[in-house]
Amino acid sequence: MTLRLVEFVVAGNEASDLLPVRSAALLRAYRARRGFWTVLDEGPVERCLALLLEREDGEWVAHHVPADAGVENGRTEDGEALAHHDGWVYVFGSHFGSKAGPLRPRRAFVARFREEDAASGTLPVHVVRNRFRLHRAVNDALAAAPLTPLPPGDRVRRRFIVETLARGTARAKSWVSRLTEDDLPLNVEAAVFTPAGTVLLGLRFPVTAEGEPILVELAGVTEMFAADPGWPRAIGAYALTGVTPPGALTGFRAIGPSPDGGYAAVVGSIDALGKGSVLLDDHPAGGGVTSRHVRFRLEVAPDSRVAGKVVADLAPFHHVEGLAELDGGCFYVTDEDHRVALWVG
Repeated sequence: MTLRLVEFVVAGNEASDLLPVRSAALLRAYRARRGFWTVLDEGPVERCLALLLEREDGEWVAHHVPADAGVENGRTEDGEALAHHDGWVYVFGSHFGSKAGPLRPRRAFVARFREEDAASGTLPVHVVRNRFRLHRAVNDALAAAPLTPLPPGDRVRRRFIVETLARGTARAKSWVSRLTEDDLPLNVEAAVFTPAGTVLLGLRFPVTAEGEPILVELAGVTEMFAADPGWPRAIGAYALTGVTPPGALTGFRAIGPSPDGGYAAVVGSIDALGKGSVLLDDHPAGGGVTSRHVRFRLEVAPDSRVAGKVVADLAPFHHVEGLAELDGGCFYVTDEDHRVALWVG
């Protein structure tokens, strides 16, 4: 596959995920023939939304979208995954922590905004912080599924779970009741809505004992934003088979719909090399893995396996963060220092 690089500088930060713009009004407002949403790393969600747009003359431009989360301004960080549903764009936090732990409650959030509202003025963003409720639901689903997750190493358990519990207890946080010492730390990297209105969360970690990436299906995500809000419920946890190189560990990096009614995804390393990752200290087989573009249909076998197939090996890239299959082509965004790199194929 031959790829063409388009580079942007957007608020001096790198990008996560790639979501096609569906609003014709939004594209008209920017005189664009197509475009993508991305979310920038690390900062609060209302400061980290950006558009990558191809104008009618073929020029690509980036637009940092001004947004307002009201009382939740400044109270989130590390948005990782984007998904469309019913005119809304949803943003999922990683629910993880720094590479050395502990878990950070600011990353346990879901936000949403009306796509058309980005056509003019400051974009209103509704943020719901779940205080580890989603962590609890996913861990319970993993425990109930006929899958064997890869056990976290001693350092991972101590840094991400034990230290989080200790900090929460010392500060009398109510959310400590939603964590146990046997939990697995979650790193949410990908999300997509199904036709039934459920959400498939793609986890970068944990993976199965065989090194395969894990999907968790959630119901009730939209109910978080109701006047009388509810909380997501996990329907099941599934392993994606047939996409992991022998002897490696791979997690999800991105998921989106594919034109055939199934799903396209990127799988790759469970964490970045050379950045002090405790995960890789305990699980080095999950680091030196190049990214792969894969496809699957949500056809779950009795053993909770879903069959996948590799579409393209994206070597030498280790850091593909988003993909979109659009207009007969493939688009990828990579995690680069202080820039956004869009690859067009």
